[in-house]
Amino acid sequence: MKHKLFFFCLILASQLGCVNSPTKTYLFIGSFTEGKPKKGIHVYEFNTNTATLKPLYAVAKTVNPSFLRLSHDGSFLYSVMESQLPTNGKVAAFAVDSLSGNLKFLNIQDSGGRNPAHLSITGMGNYLVNSNYTDAGISIFKADKDGVLQKQHQLITFKDSSIIKGRQDAAHIHSTNFSPDGDFLFAQDLGADKIRAFQVQLNSQRLTLVDSGFIPIKPGSGPRHFTFHPNGKFGYAIAELSGSIIAYKYSKGNLRYVQDYPSYRTKQDRYRAADIHISPDGLFLYASNRGPKEDSIVIFSIDVQTGQLNLVGHEPTYGEHPRNFCISPCGNFLLVANQFTNNVVVFQRNKKTGILTKLPQELNVENPSSLQMFSYRID
Repeated sequence: MKHKLFFFCLILASQLGCVNSPTKTYLFIGSFTEGKPKKGIHVYEFNTNTATLKPLYAVAKTVNPSFLRLSHDGSFLYSVMESQLPTNGKVAAFAVDSLSGNLKFLNIQDSGGRNPAHLSITGMGNYLVNSNYTDAGISIFKADKDGVLQKQHQLITFKDSSIIKGRQDAAHIHSTNFSPDGDFLFAQDLGADKIRAFQVQLNSQRLTLVDSGFIPIKPGSGPRHFTFHPNGKFGYAIAELSGSIIAYKYSKGNLRYVQDYPSYRTKQDRYRAADIHISPDGLFLYASNRGPKEDSIVIFSIDVQTGQLNLVGHEPTYGEHPRNFCISPCGNFLLVANQFTNNVVVFQRNKKTGILTKLPQELNVENPSSLQMFSYRID
């Protein structure tokens, strides 16, 4: 029951900007800085009436802050640092000033391996899980009440492989997701074609993970990211290397396969499917495709009784390599980060049909790779 309450509060917080109280909505952008200290994290204010963006703040001298994660209440921003370098990466913590959009650096910790690629947070926000891609592993950090990260207290590493040479010669943990009940963690192993499952245990006020097996994926799929449905009954994986979306039913730590769906409009020689999200109302699923011949967002409607998907269509991203995207807290907008063309594109989202319509405003940001949005009450 406690975990379910956390999950309900999570949904409530994500839709805070939909109530009739004054709010400020901020867009946080992480990027690749070519391995050099640059302004790599940017904060913009998003006007939900005009769909325009105003620059507020940028964090200087950051190195490849390529993935961001906000705490569930929006008070803290966490970022991987020094990703895609030959040395161990880092995880950094910032406090968010909800009135100005400024970020205050708190501290930084070693990620436990090379190329940190993803961060997830427990329902209460007191533990952070990092995914290392190159040195395949999961590292766990306790977050203090003031957002400061303690040193990692558990590091789980993996050695495995699958069938695609050059991409699956070794295990690669690309992301993790806590289950809706908070009792399990699922890790997407792109290199081994496995969704690894762990039971979450809290002993002596410390979260630890206990291996509880894995869900095999069709060889050559390369699971990258995952999202749970707001009702907690279904989960969906995006498989980068096969360009497919895999639907599951979820119950008590078990993922039961439902069906595969192609993410691309047409068959490709090589697939680079990337990100996946569900609209706040749970009615539509979106996923991004990064070339080589199709840069698009695929749109599916969701049968909330069965979890099955029905194709609505594809929308071009008006740029190359849409690595990441986000849906605004109210669900009215979808924003896409096109990494290779250095632009962030804004779409209006039709809540009834799920269809996307490109809007005039577009940001020029160098190598954008991660987007987070949050609406803060200002009354």
